[in-house]
Amino acid sequence: MDHIIFLSGFLVIAISARQISILFQKIQLPIITGLLIVGIITGPYILGLIPLGAIENLDYVNDISLAFIAFAAGSELYLKEIRNRFNSILWNTVGQLVVTFILSSIAVFLLGDYIPFMKELPTASKVAIGILVGTIFVARSPSSAIAIINEVRARGPFTQTALGVTVVKDLLVIILFAICMALANSMVADTPLNINLILIVAFEIGAAFLLGWLLSKILALMLSLKVPLHLKSVLILALGWSVFSSSDLLREITENLFQVGFRFEPLLVCIIGSFLITNYSRHRMEFTKIIHDIGLPVYVAFFTLTGASVSLDVLQNVYYYAIILFFVRLITMMIGAQIGGLMAKDPKKFRRVGWMPYVTQAGVGLGLATEVAHQFPAWGDEFATLVIAVIVINQIIGPPLFKWSIFHMKEAHSRAITPEFDGVRDAIIFGLENQSLALARQLEKNGWQVKIATNQIDFEETDVDIRYYPKFDLSAFDDLQAELSEAIVLMHTDEVNYEVGDLIYEHLGTKDVIVRLNDRQNFEKFHSLGALIVEPSTAIVSLLDHFVRSPQAASLLLGMEKDQDTIDLEVINPNLHGLTLRDLHLPTDIIILSIRRKGQMIISHGFTRLRKGDIVTIVGSIESLNNVTLRFDGLISTENSLIKT
Repeated sequence: MDHIIFLSGFLVIAISARQISILFQKIQLPIITGLLIVGIITGPYILGLIPLGAIENLDYVNDISLAFIAFAAGSELYLKEIRNRFNSILWNTVGQLVVTFILSSIAVFLLGDYIPFMKELPTASKVAIGILVGTIFVARSPSSAIAIINEVRARGPFTQTALGVTVVKDLLVIILFAICMALANSMVADTPLNINLILIVAFEIGAAFLLGWLLSKILALMLSLKVPLHLKSVLILALGWSVFSSSDLLREITENLFQVGFRFEPLLVCIIGSFLITNYSRHRMEFTKIIHDIGLPVYVAFFTLTGASVSLDVLQNVYYYAIILFFVRLITMMIGAQIGGLMAKDPKKFRRVGWMPYVTQAGVGLGLATEVAHQFPAWGDEFATLVIAVIVINQIIGPPLFKWSIFHMKEAHSRAITPEFDGVRDAIIFGLENQSLALARQLEKNGWQVKIATNQIDFEETDVDIRYYPKFDLSAFDDLQAELSEAIVLMHTDEVNYEVGDLIYEHLGTKDVIVRLNDRQNFEKFHSLGALIVEPSTAIVSLLDHFVRSPQAASLLLGMEKDQDTIDLEVINPNLHGLTLRDLHLPTDIIILSIRRKGQMIISHGFTRLRKGDIVTIVGSIESLNNVTLRFDGLISTENSLIKT
């Protein structure tokens, strides 16, 4: 019953932590930082909502989360995506790994006489702590790196190298951690370093690789089952937990039988299994989707519980050492980036900011710190508190540095600013065919000025403005005056559509980009550009469905009713800001269907107030729509552009 109470209470706190952590995003801090802080506040040292007994009873939450973190790190290591920059990735990884590990380990050992929980420990234990901290300092955060890259849509050699080093380093750091953990166990137990210990370490590393291969086969079997994805997600988490439980059980059995504890590194087993599934199976896409879908709840539970485990009394005594260690790690990474960049023969501008992508730490680093705390109960909690304090600083400082380095290297591709309405409704259609011609004529019938851009050399002259371009590039955009267009329609192949859409996103910022999709697999690519996507295979079914369920509404919205039409108006006049719809004095046959505000749809009523930038959808007679657009109360006109159609 106590266990059920602890779990139920923790779930309530974790859900609340997720909502509170959103506030941290608004001040440009990572969600993980918010979860850790909420965990600290609700933990046993402040509010006591998560007591010490709950933390001890919820050990399996940590095990499940650590297994998931290893799965996620392995799934990011997709060899086909990093092969183009392999040489640079290899040498930068070596530079970061070797230099950061060695210098950080030495620095922690030298500080051991001053850090409170290390003062009274024997020299061997200080060395053990030094190499464990050095290992954790090498770890990076693939999830944070990917989030920043996606946010600024970064592309280029610097970004590709940074992401490659990040994911390769996390695989190597877990191998290094397995070795250092075995050595640390020996040092703390005061066992001499001999050939037997070396053989045991080699056996444990080999066993982890073998079990990782076996795990990949079990994962492949699970993923091939004809069951819902959410059930597969549960099975994968359960399998990850079983790896950790088996490792602890093996150590306990071998200690009783042989007086020597054999233990394979569960994190290494999970990351090897995930790596093999990602690179050498047909289940990569499905596995990646599962990892993506269950990531948020797992991270919320793990980081909230980790925050609750932080000993504030220890933190109070070591926070200044955490600041010192933060700068130690920062300096060692700068040196490592210079050495790695020189060996890789990277340009000088790369080496100058080459350390910035690797400051941020999150899941893997926290996971390793948590495992150390579990393995060394005598000083593990103090160790974890110190390391977590350093990681929190890295979480705050790291993301802005990485983002700045991407802009500095000119590899960011953010959306251009949407141009102001010039009073003329323009549309450009890329791709020449019967459908694009029919669309152009329909738009012209409704008062739009339309151009069709084509890369076909031979085409028949028509009443539509058709222009030939051998390549759809920025010079073609200039000739088309694309920056003045209110809408651009892409009706070419998906490959060409994406190239054009990417240029529009980055250089024009056109608000309405409509894409006719050819292959469903490309949906997410166009969705990331903010495009309005029309999938022909499903559009006709949806249209027929609306005609069956509500034929009158479908006919009205499609403009099939005689002398009726539907338009979108954008409120750009500050004088209309704050007015209620009932105060607009609309013609009697005009109906406002909805208002779209900052991407959210609002079902309107008479007391709904307009805001500048709202998109108002209006239906009515063509005459009244023209009246609203051009002459409403003498305030709205093409010349002053109070409302943009």
